[in-house]
Amino acid sequence: MTTHFITAEIDLQETPAELLEEIETELKKQGEPLRWAITSVDVEEQKATVEAVVTTVNS
Repeated sequence: MTTHFITAEIDLQETPAELLEEIETELKKQGEPLRWAITSVDVEEQKATVEAVVTTVNS
């Protein structure tokens, strides 16, 4: 098992629930999220920057 620090740019959504779902979907593409945080929001571009620690299984 390996841990990685990643940064993802997520489009802002209409509701907090939709934003949470979008963040979780994007992070799972990179591995299993251990923890994550929204570290910045660009209101003009309607983007949120998310930093996360994910794990992947080595094969």
